[in-house]
Amino acid sequence: MFDLNENVRDVGQMNALTLAYMGDAVWEMYVRYRLIAHGKVKPNRLHKEATFYVSAKAQANVLHHLQENDLLSEQEFLVAKRGRNAKSGTVPKNTDHATYRYSTAFEALIGYLYLTEGYERLDELARLAVGYIETEEGENNGKR
Repeated sequence: MFDLNENVRDVGQMNALTLAYMGDAVWEMYVRYRLIAHGKVKPNRLHKEATFYVSAKAQANVLHHLQENDLLSEQEFLVAKRGRNAKSGTVPKNTDHATYRYSTAFEALIGYLYLTEGYERLDELARLAVGYIETEEGENNGKR
């Protein structure tokens, strides 16, 4: 049996791809929760809307925005940098290598905050990310 109250040890020393693995799931959960809370409940629409927020391009652009506007603490910046520099096996066909690396960096940051129980900061960054995606990404894609 597993215990969700069990502490994860040595998060600061954890492999960046492990942090990104957790961050991917956490970010997906945030997005899904937000969509359902906003009344979007048809499965096909949920999937389409969620893809808008969880795409590698959107995540990479959010990380660029956070960094360019000095919205990350020094520790958060270092975690994201570790995620960006992590060597992964393959890059999905629908994205380029640089975008994928920055997306991984974003996910590593989200995973780090979750595993270190930085929930308030995680909520703050999630709100910033969603707001950025809805404005910038929507305008660039002719949506929203």
